[in-house]
Amino acid sequence: METATWRVVGRAFPGPVGWAVWIMVTVPAPLVFHEWSHRWEEDQAVSTALWWTVGALPVLSAVAAAKWARYARQRGSAAALVTAVAVAMLVAAVFLGASIAVYRWVIPLNGTAGWSSVLVSGAGLATCGAAVGHLVGPKLVRRRLSDPHGYLVGGIVAVLGILLAPMTVRLGAEGSTVRYDVNGYGGVGPYSASAGEPGELTLPAAGRYGIYAVGFAPRDPACRVAGAGLPARSAELLTIPPGDYGGDAASYTWVAVFDVPGPATYSLTCRSSDEQASYTVGYVPQIRGAVAALIHWPVVAIWFLGAVPGLLIVAGAVTRRARRPSGPVLARPR
Repeated sequence: METATWRVVGRAFPGPVGWAVWIMVTVPAPLVFHEWSHRWEEDQAVSTALWWTVGALPVLSAVAAAKWARYARQRGSAAALVTAVAVAMLVAAVFLGASIAVYRWVIPLNGTAGWSSVLVSGAGLATCGAAVGHLVGPKLVRRRLSDPHGYLVGGIVAVLGILLAPMTVRLGAEGSTVRYDVNGYGGVGPYSASAGEPGELTLPAAGRYGIYAVGFAPRDPACRVAGAGLPARSAELLTIPPGDYGGDAASYTWVAVFDVPGPATYSLTCRSSDEQASYTVGYVPQIRGAVAALIHWPVVAIWFLGAVPGLLIVAGAVTRRARRPSGPVLARPR
């Protein structure tokens, strides 16, 4: 293709607003919808999230084909239709690849994905959407947001991202957990120790252990572990505690982690806003993907990740405004 043609292909790709909508529909929306529509002990399969991506592909390809037809000024012929579909499929492949990467390496939810079905269904729906977008879409595709609208939309998207990012990380960690152990090595609370007394832990080996909040116990306890020659040390709180562990009897939330040098009997004390709160100790949950590290990140960093799409929209508006000539535009003499 010529350079000018590639330039038009680039303009067919959705901008920051399109990326923000895509991220919102394909990542937080499936996780939040499953949380609201299913019982808390039901795990989400990766296929239920990917089908949201497949469902969004025809809309994405229709917009891409419509933008191509508008900027390339090519309509009304079979060659133009084929070109528009090809461009839209390229756009759809990039966005679908990004979603697949998220659900393979960042939030690898449990279950089987059926990748071949996702690709075949996505290609078919994207082709149909591209054809419709090429035929009826150019009149509906608007130009870029004006500067005031860009600031407003970007600010709203940034705030939504800040609100949704911690929830997305938490739900993603819960859905990507492949093993957890809440039964067993002691704890603190009304069912484990006398009121105000330390709980006893019988730990079988050196290593890292998790502290779980039982039921509605506060997620930010100040817990300390001591004993067996170990100076009292504070447990490390998780920034975003994943929960929904357990079964019908009780739910558990992983709230903190600590290390011990060897097998022995230790004592655990936890102070929280609820004097009747119970905490139990088990192995650290095994969580797959990058989300296993995200739950330990500072909350400010998680907020920043959520705000990035909105900040890009605002940055685009600022850049366009800076490129405009500041003085009056004079007509050229003839």
